[in-house]
Amino acid sequence: MNGLELGLIPLAGLMWLCTYPSRAIPMLAPGIDRLPAWAVDYLRLAGPASLAALAAVNCLITSSQPPALSLGIVPAAVALCVVIVARTKMLLPGVAVAVVVVAAARGFGAA
Repeated sequence: MNGLELGLIPLAGLMWLCTYPSRAIPMLAPGIDRLPAWAVDYLRLAGPASLAALAAVNCLITSSQPPALSLGIVPAAVALCVVIVARTKMLLPGVAVAVVVVAAARGFGAA
């Protein structure tokens, strides 16, 4: 390896910079409880929704020309993650299961 490779670290920083303000407003703004319920819901869900959209595009769309839907273990793991998160209302178990599924598939040479 020649030099320092940052990989996706700058993208993660940019995503944090773009989504943190909307996630921090409920904690930092006085009187947030006086906003309409739809505004509070929007502020609470804007960050996770934008991160989910970025992740879905990177996992489900190929980089070939023209772009196409990806097939294989990664889209299946994403679908499994969505099902787990929808049922448990918790993000960590869904992501953990998806990571383990993909890692196991790659470990066995299936992906």
